[in-house]
Amino acid sequence: MITIEKIGRYKLVETKENTKLLYLDNQAYAWIMPKTIGEILVVTHREHQFDTMLSTGEYCVYDVEDEPDLTDLEHLELQIGMHEWQGYLLPTGIPNQQKKRSRIISTNQIITENPMYRGNVLLRSKFLTKILKHQPA
Repeated sequence: MITIEKIGRYKLVETKENTKLLYLDNQAYAWIMPKTIGEILVVTHREHQFDTMLSTGEYCVYDVEDEPDLTDLEHLELQIGMHEWQGYLLPTGIPNQQKKRSRIISTNQIITENPMYRGNVLLRSKFLTKILKHQPA
């Protein structure tokens, strides 16, 4: 089962100190790469001045359970071009106030606009149903 948890707009920016920041809607996450852990997202509340816009577009967060070709984790997908998406696995979900950090792992498992999963995606709320009905197929 694939469930859409959240959709919205994102931007990926970089500061003068070469720190990447991922904004999902208005929530900022520092995207850092400690040498021994791998990439992680960390909740941040500071105002950040960025130097370079790396990417911008739509994002989708999915919860995946019992799908034969997908990892049973939360998936984050960022639009990187027209009908092009980059997928990430979030083993402990998106960071929040209680859990400030989360690993983020790049994957080639893509759900968004993938005909293999069309019709298999459930919506978490009526609000998301309204948003998706107004998006082009």
